[in-house]
Amino acid sequence: MEETNKNLKEYMEKNVLSQYDINNVGGHGKEHIETVIHRSFEIVNEFHLDVNKDMVYTIAAYHDIGYRENPDQHEEVSSEKFKQDKEMKKFFNEEERKIIAEAIVDHRASLEYEARSIYGKIVSSADRETSVENMLTRSILYQADKHKAENPSLEQVIEYSYKKLSSKYGKGGYAKMYYPDEKYKNYLDKMQELLENKEKFTEAEMDLAKKLGKV
Repeated sequence: MEETNKNLKEYMEKNVLSQYDINNVGGHGKEHIETVIHRSFEIVNEFHLDVNKDMVYTIAAYHDIGYRENPDQHEEVSSEKFKQDKEMKKFFNEEERKIIAEAIVDHRASLEYEARSIYGKIVSSADRETSVENMLTRSILYQADKHKAENPSLEQVIEYSYKKLSSKYGKGGYAKMYYPDEKYKNYLDKMQELLENKEKFTEAEMDLAKKLGKV
């Protein structure tokens, strides 16, 4: 982080990161973005990746900016918002901007979809949670928001959460991790153990729902 261009960082904090204060839908707010930025640099340093640090920072900062506008296609919306940001021409050349735009889309890489560059692989990996409690909390918020038109019961929200997390992080799940450090491996072990016991999963989600005031 200390190697990031000072002027770029100041611009991003004022004009991009500030937008996440009103973008906290389903756990996609500023705290999450700051975590992804931090994790991106953790991965770069731990795996000794030879990359442009300004590009890494910008991709992580922009990757969820379109979530409030269109949750289901927020990758493309976020990428488009980056491409429309004329200030970025001051910091990156045309080829770098192209790679950044692609990597923002690729942050949702899965078993069926490969990231197109090392930058997409970094942000995709950094976007993976490493805290079971954070993931369960984000999942409840996300599912409650996604299905709010149905006016679902808490039990239904938890069922949606269980199905989604099982497909993503269960054995053979679709979540793609290119740089599995110890922090992520420990998280995945704990998450899979919890998902194998639906009763314990439901109990954990119920406890978190109480903390969130959803009960």
